[in-house]
Amino acid sequence: MSSENIYILGIESSCDDTAAAVIYNGKILSNVVASQKIHEAYGGVVPELASRAHQQNIVPVVSQALKEAKITKEQLNAIAFTRGPGLMGSLLVGTSFAKSLSFGLNIPLIDVNHMQAHILAHFIDEAGYEKPSFPFLAMTISGGHTQIVEVKSYFNMKVIGETIDDAVGEAYDKSGKILGLGYPAGPEIDKRAQLGNPKAFKFPRPRVDGLNFSFSGLKTAILYFVQKETKLNPNFINENLNDICASIQYTIIGILIDKLKRATSVTGITQIAIGGGVSANSGIRGALKDGEQKFGWKTFVPKFEFTTDNAAMIAIVGYLKYLERDFANQNITASARLKI
Repeated sequence: MSSENIYILGIESSCDDTAAAVIYNGKILSNVVASQKIHEAYGGVVPELASRAHQQNIVPVVSQALKEAKITKEQLNAIAFTRGPGLMGSLLVGTSFAKSLSFGLNIPLIDVNHMQAHILAHFIDEAGYEKPSFPFLAMTISGGHTQIVEVKSYFNMKVIGETIDDAVGEAYDKSGKILGLGYPAGPEIDKRAQLGNPKAFKFPRPRVDGLNFSFSGLKTAILYFVQKETKLNPNFINENLNDICASIQYTIIGILIDKLKRATSVTGITQIAIGGGVSANSGIRGALKDGEQKFGWKTFVPKFEFTTDNAAMIAIVGYLKYLERDFANQNITASARLKI
């Protein structure tokens, strides 16, 4: 690592969280997130409302991040921002702000791939958290993404498996909607799953070739199952909610772990790092720990605040790119479908 004293401001605006963080030589000094509650009423993120909220939040969030880091904007060495993937309107707010700030301060601009950032969050210097060594497998699981990535170095990554339809987070949210739970449903299903019997009800695991995933069939199976049972007993959901949640969670975790087992077999890599909002799920974390005992894996789970969308992960990528002098120019544009 460098002997310079490097301060990087990271800005994240890919979906519905406006976030800013300051990193100093790999250590996070501040990590501020403004969440948008407005989407709960709609059962999902409304893109137009999200971009408007980013416009309102970005200046106060960046100001707060600098204040908590106890530095002025003039001390910054570079501005890192999420270029994509994500919602175009949301990305445009962060991109425009980052470009303007870097131009005004006359400091480098660094573009960051949101999916790479989820993976590289593991390299934030955080007491009590070990960093994976290369090569390792990264499983990124969130509301919008489900991927297995072979990681050979900081910026040499290859997607070896991904969802062909719904992401795992969508499977949780859509199942929750069927059961009458609020949005986002993942945390509620996780909480109730711990009180239920995971083998009370059997749901199908989709057969998908290779290392790819599919969750749309599972969602449909859950819908038909609930419709059938509530016809027979209108109180079925209320009487069995914990068991239904436990059975859904057991099935989803089984799908994820089966693919990881196959990925370790194909690649010979047994280090596994997870990231993305769904990696906060206690059942998934527990299953990975079990994998250490059963399959000889070495697993890495980031600190909770670095799992969901946050700017600390953008800042660490910014820091790593800064060390390589990998800068963007002012012509760069946001990209909603940016690939790793």
